[in-house]
Amino acid sequence: MRGAVDDPVPGGAGRPVRLVVDGPSSSRPEQLAAAIAAEVRRLGREAVLVDARSFWRDASLRLEFGHHDVDAFYAGWVDVPALNREVLRQALTGTYLPALRDPATNRARRVPYADLPPGGVLVVFGELLLGQGLEFDLAVHLVQSASTRRRLMPPEWAWTLPAFDRYESEVSPGDLADIVVSMNDLNRPAMRWTGRE
Repeated sequence: MRGAVDDPVPGGAGRPVRLVVDGPSSSRPEQLAAAIAAEVRRLGREAVLVDARSFWRDASLRLEFGHHDVDAFYAGWVDVPALNREVLRQALTGTYLPALRDPATNRARRVPYADLPPGGVLVVFGELLLGQGLEFDLAVHLVQSASTRRRLMPPEWAWTLPAFDRYESEVSPGDLADIVVSMNDLNRPAMRWTGRE
């Protein structure tokens, strides 16, 4: 469920902003997320980054039907309840969990909660994040044409391409985002503010 920017929480004007940057790996969401965080810091506010891959479900669950099961990748890899509970909702208290597990090794990270100063910006980045019930304040969706995704997707992730076709068709993430950025040319992104409230 989308969070409301004016939710009453302790701290009032110091309420953190929870931003999601959503896009296929071919659009490099981690780069835009890092650029946003750097600009926020330049403007004098704290910004922290959380990689949604560090909140993937345990491999025994997400890989139950094989390493390349598109349906599982589409709907079952991200642990949405944990991401809401430990990061997005927790951020409203001034702390957040930076990571749950290592996506490469599947081992629990066992990292302590980190502080998010009043008025800080929490940036969660990853794939297929919209329309799942994540509790965010603002969302940026990085959109690419199907042909661009095929051309730019890292070879080891090419098997996921049908999931993004389905995502665009079934979820229409551009309609759920506050800002849509065309990433058909990675060197010349084109931004569109959707005007959503």
